[in-house]
Amino acid sequence: MKIKIAIVHDWLTGMRGGERCLEAFCELFPDADLYTLLHIKGSVSPTIERHRIMTSAVQSFPLAARYYRYYLPLFPWAIERFRLPSYDLVLSSSHCVAKGIRPPSGAKHLCYIHAPMRYVWDQFENYAGGGRSGILARLGMTFFRKRLQAWDIASAARVDQFVANSHNIARKVEKYYHRPAAVLHPPVDWQSFHVAEQSEDFYLMVTAFAPYKRVDLAIQACNVMKRRLKIIGKGQEEARLRKLAGPTVEFIGWQPDSVVRDHYARCRALLFPGEEDFGIVPLETMACGKPVVAFGRGGALETVVPLAAPGTTSPSGQAPTGLFFFTQSVESLMEAMETGERRRTEFDPHAIRNHVAAFDRRLFKERMQALAMGALTGTTS
Repeated sequence: MKIKIAIVHDWLTGMRGGERCLEAFCELFPDADLYTLLHIKGSVSPTIERHRIMTSAVQSFPLAARYYRYYLPLFPWAIERFRLPSYDLVLSSSHCVAKGIRPPSGAKHLCYIHAPMRYVWDQFENYAGGGRSGILARLGMTFFRKRLQAWDIASAARVDQFVANSHNIARKVEKYYHRPAAVLHPPVDWQSFHVAEQSEDFYLMVTAFAPYKRVDLAIQACNVMKRRLKIIGKGQEEARLRKLAGPTVEFIGWQPDSVVRDHYARCRALLFPGEEDFGIVPLETMACGKPVVAFGRGGALETVVPLAAPGTTSPSGQAPTGLFFFTQSVESLMEAMETGERRRTEFDPHAIRNHVAAFDRRLFKERMQALAMGALTGTTS
């Protein structure tokens, strides 16, 4: 008997980490219907675009393609307006409201959760505070925060099983929803990357310009140290970040995968100064044999093997793949960058690349297939 599957994703506006996971889901379930709040055609991969895509009322809102985040208080209403026909399995890919879809009677709901709604929980200050939002946006977010938190908690009851993208997020699922979550790290297309033993004299960031990404720290550190920094990405903070940037900082915009891989291969190291739920970009960089300078909280703790103290070995026995800084300040980041430069010969490109094999896309799909079948049959995998 053919299994009918619906996939639900928050929005389709670009290919970032969540969309890499979604792409793997679409490969696993090529006949699934895809539901989303908003779809900017051509913004995601052909693998995703070839699915039958249903959008919400947000699609027709004024200027939604550019300013959809301003409609956040309406997202719960929009996701609940979907009336799904009969399906055997609903697979939601959620960092905002996708998990709040109302599954049809008899369907199992498996949620792959990238984060509880970060805008109203632990990342609230990064979005609403620090002068990064206008006064109306800050007032609006503050006014609606408790209502959105209450909805986020209540709608978790519509999920039969959570699968978190990291142990970091599994802990948050337990904290906010009081639910257990299996853990399945996002996929890296490991075999499409190749080790590069030579480096050019620039640091790299590949990121959306969201407040919590802390691109400002990387820019300010490179300004002071007069280090070259190339930034691949775009986002709502671009105007502010461009004003911060000195002559050694270059903005490249979003680039095709081939260009991103080329920059991974040629960079000195990746700068990763935000607290991420997980973070695929560090793994893609390491798949090219390059180290990562990361803020030592969140998902990076599950992917980066830090340099041990001089004269000691790592407690895990693994070769280092990067190093951490533990205070989100320009000074702390600069100190980590200087340490990485001073101890650069301790990074083995082949050992760094081999570390990423455990996150390979093929393994992710095998595990996700087992979890989906387990959800349908009521068994655990």
